[in-house]
Amino acid sequence: MSPDLLLSRRDVEFLLHEWLDVTDLLTRERYAEHDRDSVDAVLALSAELAAEHFAPHNALSDANEPQFDGETVTIIPEVAAAVRAFAEAGLVSAAMDAEVGGGQLPRVVQQACFAWFQAANVASAGYPMLTMANANLLLAHATPEQVARFVPPMLDGRWFGTMCLSEPQAGSSLADVTTRAVRQPDGTFRLFGGKMWISGGDHELGENIVHLVLARVEGAPPGVKGLSLFATPKYVVGPDGERGERNDVVLAGLNHKMGFRGTVNTVLNFGEGRFQPGGAPGAVGELVGDEGRGLAVMFHMMNEARIGVGAGAAALGYTGYLRALTYARERVQGRPPAGKDPAAPPVLIIEHADVRRMLLASKSYVEGGLALVLKAARLLDDQHTHPDDATRERAGALLDVLTPVVKSWPSQWCLAANDLAIQVHGGYGYTREYGVEQLYRDNRLNPIHEGTHGIQALDLLGRKLVMARGRGLQLLVEEVHATVERARATGTDAVVGHADRVAEAVDRLATAVARAWESGDPGIALVNATTALEAAGHVVVAWLWLDQLVTVGEQAGAFYDGKRVAARYFLTHELPKVRPMLDLLASGDQLFNEVDPASL
Repeated sequence: MSPDLLLSRRDVEFLLHEWLDVTDLLTRERYAEHDRDSVDAVLALSAELAAEHFAPHNALSDANEPQFDGETVTIIPEVAAAVRAFAEAGLVSAAMDAEVGGGQLPRVVQQACFAWFQAANVASAGYPMLTMANANLLLAHATPEQVARFVPPMLDGRWFGTMCLSEPQAGSSLADVTTRAVRQPDGTFRLFGGKMWISGGDHELGENIVHLVLARVEGAPPGVKGLSLFATPKYVVGPDGERGERNDVVLAGLNHKMGFRGTVNTVLNFGEGRFQPGGAPGAVGELVGDEGRGLAVMFHMMNEARIGVGAGAAALGYTGYLRALTYARERVQGRPPAGKDPAAPPVLIIEHADVRRMLLASKSYVEGGLALVLKAARLLDDQHTHPDDATRERAGALLDVLTPVVKSWPSQWCLAANDLAIQVHGGYGYTREYGVEQLYRDNRLNPIHEGTHGIQALDLLGRKLVMARGRGLQLLVEEVHATVERARATGTDAVVGHADRVAEAVDRLATAVARAWESGDPGIALVNATTALEAAGHVVVAWLWLDQLVTVGEQAGAFYDGKRVAARYFLTHELPKVRPMLDLLASGDQLFNEVDPASL
C-alpha cells in the first residue's frame, strides 16, 4: 500500500514544522543532535517501513487471528518480521535517552512517526507500543539495576512488555484487584491471581515478555492505596540480565475480538503452580517503585497508553478518510439533482453534495484528531525540556487536563470518520475487499481500551477540571483566549467570526462546569460527565482548528485551502453542537440518577 493512503505527508509536515514549530524544539540541549533534515528523514523512514512491513499483512492478520493450542500461541510470521524491522530501525528507543541507546527525538516527532504504523496496521503496532510504554515506566521508576536487566533487551526488540491491571471480577474497578503478592526472604515477591484483557500477554515474537502487574502485598489495605507494581517476566531474569527458567505465568486462554485481531489478547494466571521457579509455586515478581504506590506508578504507562490509543484512533480514521477520498474521486455513479437527461453521462460521486459533506466532516475529524494528539506530545516535550520552570509546570498541568480528551475524542469522532468511509463506499464499504470495514472494527475498540469513554469523562469532570481549585480549566481557558486574540489580530472577517465563536464556547464550558459542581456533591455533579467530556472535546478541537487557521494565514494553494474549508466546517457545523450540551450540563439535570432501572 502506498504511504499516501495511510496519512497525508503534507499534513504531518504542516503540523510539525509550521504549526507546532518543531524547529524551535531542536534548539534545546536534549535535541541538539537533530535538525530539520534528520526529523524529515525519520518521518520518511517510518512511512516507508509502515507501508512495506506493516500494511501488507493488515488484512491477513485480521483474517488469521492468533491461535492457542494449549501450549503455544501461533501468530502469522509477518507480524514478527514487521516488529523486527521496527526495532532494527531504532524506533523502539527513538525518543529515549542517549545513555540507554535512545535517539532523543522530540516526543512529538516520535508520536508522528508512530502514527504511520498505527494507520498501516494498528494490531501489529500494538506490540512495540506496549513495549515502549513499559520501558518508559521502568526508566522512570525502576532501580538502576532493574533498568539494566530489563530495558536493553526491550529496546533491541528481543523482549516485549505488557501492562496487567484488569481482572475478570474487577474490570476497570482497580480498587477491587485481588492478585496477591507474597514477600520472599530474598526481597522478591510471589504473585498469585488472574489477569484479564492483557494485550500481548503471550506469544513467541521474542525471547521474553516483561509483565507489569498490579497486585496487593499481603497485609496491605483495601482499595487502590494497597496496590503495588511488580515486574513479572515470562522467564525469570537473572542478576546479569540472562533469561532463566520459566516463571509461573500461564496463559489460560485468548479473547477473540471484533477488531485488533492481530494483537493477541489474553487471560493470564499467575501462580497456579504449573511452573515452579526455584522449586516453588508463584510467579516471581520484583517491586517497581514504592509499596502502595503501584497505581500512581502505573499511571505513567497508562497515560502514555491513553495518548497512544487516541493516536491510533486518529490514524485509523485518517487512513479510512484517505481511502474514501480516493474512492470518491474514482467511482462514477449518478447525476446531479439538476441533471434530468438520462442520456447524460454519470459523474464522479465526489460531485454529489452529500458525499462532499461526509468527506469534509471526516477531514475535519481526522486532521483535528491528529492535531490533538501531536499537541499533547508537544506539551510533553515542553513539560520535560523547556528551559523555563514555570512553562514546564504549565505544560504539564495543561497536558493533565487534555489527556482524557486526547484518549476519548479521536476514539469517538475518528471512529465516526470510519463509519462515513463505509458510507462513501456504499455497498462495497461493508465488504472485506475494500478494507474500510476492518478499520471501523479496529477503531471500535478504542472507546473501551485503556479506560472507557465514561471513565475518561469521570476523570475529566471529576478530577482534571476541578483539581487545584480548577487551575487546569483556567489554563485551558487562557490558552484558548490567547489563540482567539491572535486570530482577531489577523483582521480577516471570517477568522474573527470563528474566533468569537470559540471564545464564547470555552467561556460557556467554564461556566457550565462551575454550575455542575454547585452542589459540591460528586453524585450530582458527575451524572452528566459524558456530556462534559464530549462538549470539552469539541471545544478543544475547535481551538486547535482556529490555531491552525492562524498559522495558515493568507498562504495560497490547495493544501491551505483544504485547511480553511475543514476549519470552516468544524467551526460552523460541529462547534454549535456544544451549546445544547453545555446547557444540559449547567442545568444539573438528574435524569440518569432518577430513572428506575426497572424502566430500562
